[in-house]
Amino acid sequence: MTKIYPNSPISSSPLASICTESEPASLTVWRKSLLFNCSGFTVFDSNGNLVFRVDNYSSTSRTEIVLMDAAGKPLFTIRRKKLSIADHWYIYDGEASAARPRFSVRKHVTLLPSKELAYVNHYGRAGGEEGVIYGIEGSFSHRSCVVYDDRRRQVAEIRRKEAVAGVAFDGDVFRLVVQPGFDAALAMAVVILLEQMFGSRVATLKD
Repeated sequence: MTKIYPNSPISSSPLASICTESEPASLTVWRKSLLFNCSGFTVFDSNGNLVFRVDNYSSTSRTEIVLMDAAGKPLFTIRRKKLSIADHWYIYDGEASAARPRFSVRKHVTLLPSKELAYVNHYGRAGGEEGVIYGIEGSFSHRSCVVYDDRRRQVAEIRRKEAVAGVAFDGDVFRLVVQPGFDAALAMAVVILLEQMFGSRVATLKD
């Protein structure tokens, strides 16, 4: 079996360098928790160092998810908006001790075929959304999505992971490419929300 994480999962987090490096960062996302009896995500950088982790215990409500760094420090808390008919989520800094979220994310709902998946809004200091700052397009089931800013510049991308030594990965292991200057933690928060909105169904390469 092809090894997904070449280094120890307890290695120090290279998160700061990922957010500032001048070249795109290519992260490997594994839809699996490192903890027993948990679901979630484990994310490694190109050197095999653990960067992010999500550990959801089976008894935990899926209306709240915490994105952590390698050491287990909460980076974002993601909560579903109460009494929301469509998928509408809030992203809070850290452990969500603040009353005001930092971002609001809505699933794009339409009866017509559309490549648009969701929108990220900034949540203002006075409360309420202040317009779309990022849009997500593509197909999460095909692991082929792009995140654009409000000027249609690509800031992040989800791709299928390339085969290694002739061994192909399934949809539970994929790439997250983050452009320089974009918050890698926010990019991973988008991945988590796409999983919640569109489920774990993975289309085959022939679809």
